[in-house]
Amino acid sequence: MKVVLLAGGLGTRISEESQYKPKPMIEIGGKPILWHIMKEYSHYGFNEFIVCAGYKQHVIKEWFADYFLHNSDITFDYTNGDRNVIVHDQHLDKWKVTVVDTGLNTMTGGRIKRIQKYIGNEPFMMTYGDGVCDVDISKLLEFHKEHGKIATLTAVLQEQEKGVLDIDPDNTVRAFREKNMCDGAPINAGYMVLNPEIFDYIDGDDTVFEKEPLVKLSEQGELMSYMHKGFWQCMDNKREMDLLEKLLKNGKAPWKKWED
Repeated sequence: MKVVLLAGGLGTRISEESQYKPKPMIEIGGKPILWHIMKEYSHYGFNEFIVCAGYKQHVIKEWFADYFLHNSDITFDYTNGDRNVIVHDQHLDKWKVTVVDTGLNTMTGGRIKRIQKYIGNEPFMMTYGDGVCDVDISKLLEFHKEHGKIATLTAVLQEQEKGVLDIDPDNTVRAFREKNMCDGAPINAGYMVLNPEIFDYIDGDDTVFEKEPLVKLSEQGELMSYMHKGFWQCMDNKREMDLLEKLLKNGKAPWKKWED
């Protein structure tokens, strides 16, 4: 089963990084967050990826073009006036990666629509290129197959950022307590499984996937949620980037299931 990764965004809230590269290529632990997501899927045996690129899409293509060099011990020998390249050790993931330029200003739904020809008439997985999660992807896929609906998204509880108030109609505060996870509302964390019928719900480049398609699917009872109570974290700003970096540095990154 193929995995589609949305990697076309600008990442303007990490401006010091995104002026040089698309957000999914911003590094945590010395590797692009896109790589971390791919390693998650690969851990569960999914090794064929379609990357929906857009903003500075050449950076993604160049990174994968040089992936062999990045992950091998190599000697460049020019002593005889020739260019001899000797590969000593290879540390390559057995991936098949298709990077597609889906346009600079294309919306999320439009990006998915543009890669339809690479999917064919089969189910596929899809997630955003800026968030990591420790969801059990094999159980997610099993859940999707069991319910038989068109789409499944992974839902996580979004913790509130402020204290919780119990307020009477006359504005009297009757109770105050610190936030906890139970106060949050479920949100879409990505990590979706989609049947090929999903393409019928997308009109074109201007379609925002999270609006018309998902709203229509929910109205028709064709959208299911897989509730994940574990770790999920997006990387929308530098604070969140630093958090992910710190987790990796301290060996406490829940999404990291692979060996170095």
